[in-house]
Amino acid sequence: KKNVFYRPWGRYTNLFNGKEFLIKELYVKSKGILSLQKHFHRSEHWLITQGKPKITLNKKIYFKKPEESIFIPLGAIHRIENPYKKPVKIIEAQLGSILRETDIVRYQDIYNRV
Repeated sequence: KKNVFYRPWGRYTNLFNGKEFLIKELYVKSKGILSLQKHFHRSEHWLITQGKPKITLNKKIYFKKPEESIFIPLGAIHRIENPYKKPVKIIEAQLGSILRETDIVRYQDIYNRV
């Protein structure tokens, strides 16, 4: 599939690209950890559809479950981790003027992408 992108932590699928918004599905495999990161040009809304992600938002840790959501403001430092066996699935809505993968500042990354 051309809209599926594989990463060390799992994969994401671009579902819909609109004017200044992008809808993705994130699939985080067991023990997968995204980099601790921030964005200059977008905020993100995450809706958990499967699993129990551990979410870092600035200095706080949240454990979310399906049907819960969290808002990641512009410039907030954030991360998704899946400490459990069951995969995590999240619908991510990105909002902003620039919605590119280059708009990532990484602070920590277990896959050495900093």
